[in-house]
Amino acid sequence: MGLLDPLLGEFIDVVEWNEIGTDQLVWRFPRYKDAIKSGAQLIVREGQQAVFVNEGRIADCFEPGRHRLSTRNLPLLTTLLALPTAFESPFKAEVYFISMRRFTDQRWGTKHPILLRDAELGPIRLRGFGTFEVQVSNPQQLIINLNGSNPTFNLADIQLQLRNLIVSRLADILGEAKIPALDLAANYDELSASLNKRLASTSTDYGLEITNLLVENIALPAEVEAAIDRRAAIGLTGNLDDFRTYQEGIALEKAAANPAGMAAGAAGLAMGFGLGERIQTPTEGSKAKPNQTADANQDNDET
Repeated sequence: MGLLDPLLGEFIDVVEWNEIGTDQLVWRFPRYKDAIKSGAQLIVREGQQAVFVNEGRIADCFEPGRHRLSTRNLPLLTTLLALPTAFESPFKAEVYFISMRRFTDQRWGTKHPILLRDAELGPIRLRGFGTFEVQVSNPQQLIINLNGSNPTFNLADIQLQLRNLIVSRLADILGEAKIPALDLAANYDELSASLNKRLASTSTDYGLEITNLLVENIALPAEVEAAIDRRAAIGLTGNLDDFRTYQEGIALEKAAANPAGMAAGAAGLAMGFGLGERIQTPTEGSKAKPNQTADANQDNDET
């Protein structure tokens, strides 16, 4: 607060908020000792609303447009203040501007897996991801329940709570719906609609509205997906023996693509077919062992 603020307060008669496209939901108009001159012009732009607060109580709320602050359009505030002397004294009130625009492309996701029991796969862990939009639905409710007397309130201040709310409702819906994990992708639209409906009643308590919530993906752990892939491969071949032949064929293709690994791959296949015994060369096979030669000489002597 500067030394000239009391003097400048006597000349400033335009109350407005030049919003700069941030994630700011609430902004309080800075005024020396919260004194707003009677007759000042209040400018509320499209996508905004202005809330007057007197001594912690909401007095009036203004829609977009230009408003002259006087006793004519502030009857409730005037009654609260009981101003003397022809209402020329300044209003002792706070003015909060509320951004009513829609905040799009907000991300949500599960920090921890959701543990469920699947009829086909058994106990599974799922992770979900998606987007949503949020918009102020009730400025007064937002001031009362979230902002309080803070000079600013950003979407980031409530974003984590909204994400936790979404994940909690998603866990409830998945547990109640009992949709098989392999069929979830075909039900994303239905899950999104159920989520939007569940969140509508809860988010209004904050003066906010969560809309256009989308489920982009519900994923299984990587190791479970790999097991499903192996199971699908077995189903394609028909039986386990064919599946082994199928895997050996894949191994040969990989070895052919990597000449340096062909020897190791051939050795591995040989072990798999029971051909891993040591193969003697013709030279080695023609050589007699020393003890065998001695036994042969002894037999000749006896003869």
